[in-house]
Amino acid sequence: IGDAYMAVANLIKEQPLHTRNIALFSIEAIETANKTLISLEAPELGGVNIRVGFHSGPVVASVVGNMNPRFCLFGDTVNTASRMESNSMKNRV
Repeated sequence: IGDAYMAVANLIKEQPLHTRNIALFSIEAIETANKTLISLEAPELGGVNIRVGFHSGPVVASVVGNMNPRFCLFGDTVNTASRMESNSMKNRV
């Protein structure tokens, strides 16, 4: 997913409030990023801007790779969340 960060809820253990938890995490991530200066030498540049997208639904999970194994999620849910992020406005969910 390149320079993106992906968070997942309700994957291992049932969490009835998983959508709420991800929404609150998203808002807090935006607020924290905005407080993080792009450059300490040039604070007038302001804080980091991020885009957030999330979606709820089924996924397929697997470990991919031999030399550098990674836990990966696949499926329309992941693709939809990615497209929501890439097409969203900065600092918005």
